[in-house]
Amino acid sequence: MQESDIRFLENSFKKYYFDHFDKIKVPERTHEREFGYQKFNSGMIRHLAIKNNEELRLMLMNNVPSDLYCSNGYYTFPNLPVNEKDWKEADLIFDIDAKDLNLPCRDSHTAAICADCKNISRNLSRCTACNSNKLEKKSLPCKHCMDASKKEVGKLLDILINDIGVSKENIHVYFSGNEGFHVYAYDLALQKLGPRERSDLTGYIMFKGVVPETFGIRTSKNDKTSLPGLDEKGWRGRFAKYVFGSKSKRSKMPNGMRAKEYSSFQKILDDAAEDIGVRIDPNVTVDIHRIFRLPDSINSKSGLSKVQCGDLAKFDPYVESSLLSDDKAEILANCPVEFRLKNKKFGPYDNEKATIPTYAAAYMICKKLATIA
Repeated sequence: MQESDIRFLENSFKKYYFDHFDKIKVPERTHEREFGYQKFNSGMIRHLAIKNNEELRLMLMNNVPSDLYCSNGYYTFPNLPVNEKDWKEADLIFDIDAKDLNLPCRDSHTAAICADCKNISRNLSRCTACNSNKLEKKSLPCKHCMDASKKEVGKLLDILINDIGVSKENIHVYFSGNEGFHVYAYDLALQKLGPRERSDLTGYIMFKGVVPETFGIRTSKNDKTSLPGLDEKGWRGRFAKYVFGSKSKRSKMPNGMRAKEYSSFQKILDDAAEDIGVRIDPNVTVDIHRIFRLPDSINSKSGLSKVQCGDLAKFDPYVESSLLSDDKAEILANCPVEFRLKNKKFGPYDNEKATIPTYAAAYMICKKLATIA
């Protein structure tokens, strides 16, 4: 990233943090957590201990980080290396990202930057200028991406509340600041889970590794099936609604299954995982030493903020998380994709100068689709 772009982003981020000091707060049990931050064109600085809001805000103003992080883990010595921290427990956090949902709209709002000649185009297989296939792809997610991600969040909330028993009041949903959502489940029992138990939990949530016997399917004709009912709780009920849809279809299932029919049912289970399982990133949830973007801090991949969602159905991330200033900025934009921020349309731009609000300029600069003119 060019020095002029870094200065612009640093100044924009610094103004945001100064204007929103009341928003930037340390989480509970601050003294047991590890903090970290990253600066533009620089590596990660981790293993920091912060005591209170004042220390956090001082660090922000002195360093103007591109990204600010806080651990999900609680430690006796948070400022020491990982193997010396003395881990106690960790918040249970889930990551749902539009890029992992294999949505058909994705190609329509993705630009490709050639690693060799820096040409930017909509061709996602080869550079239109030098024919190189070394491309860095930048997605500018659309409303459909966010709606699909919200759907996954809704499925996750259903399982956490109705299957796992987490109180609705103890679940916080945040827009990540780029392409998805972070879901925090605050529960004392779940915080004690280690990596293996968290792995089992993610498998359950994603509907992975299930076998026909769980749903009453047997290979012997002498064994009666015990098919799940549409009104049952948990996965049996969800699966019944997904596969049968009605009691009449359910009643047509045979009382016993031959091996071939059993294998077919297993395939139905495997195929159902993508539709009724929750598409979370399991690696995020399993990691008990991970550092997560601090709420209300800015995501340098977009210039948008990580913000808590109120009414998820009505939440519009491209309005409610676009919090940089409206001050005008002059940029040279090469952004072949149209996008919307704060209910205003921007782009496409074909290597042209434009004077636009800072929040939109920062969005394109963070995506490497514009520079300061």
